[in-house]
Amino acid sequence: MELAFWHSSALVPLCAQQRATPAAEALCQRFSMAVWWAAPVEIRGAIARLHRMGQLTSNQQVGAQMRLDRMRSQWREISPSLAIRDQAERFLERFPLKAADALQLAAAFAWTSGRPRARAFLSGDAQLLEAAGLLGFQAIEI
Repeated sequence: MELAFWHSSALVPLCAQQRATPAAEALCQRFSMAVWWAAPVEIRGAIARLHRMGQLTSNQQVGAQMRLDRMRSQWREISPSLAIRDQAERFLERFPLKAADALQLAAAFAWTSGRPRARAFLSGDAQLLEAAGLLGFQAIEI
């Protein structure tokens, strides 16, 4: 199975049932996961937000968190570093990204050792996918 970088927006539909869940599940059969170190915080935040908005019951929230915990045991996690932080700062100057997205893109860039050509980058964020594509990633929308 090919390894791909999974942005947190691509992982949330694997935890909680959403419109993008079928597409995310299909991609999960094709790509194993490389994930930024802070993605679990973003995913738990998204799950909690869905619960607060009434889109998940309490039982569904617990189930989503359990699915996240199972996925975490199988993915490759990209740890923070000064190089990733510095690259994220440069990406903020180059692309219209949020800070957290710049960190994830920098983590993906580090994961490829600065050679992202044709490496898969999965996300549900259009701006982030555009930036990833401009860097040479195979940008795949969830």
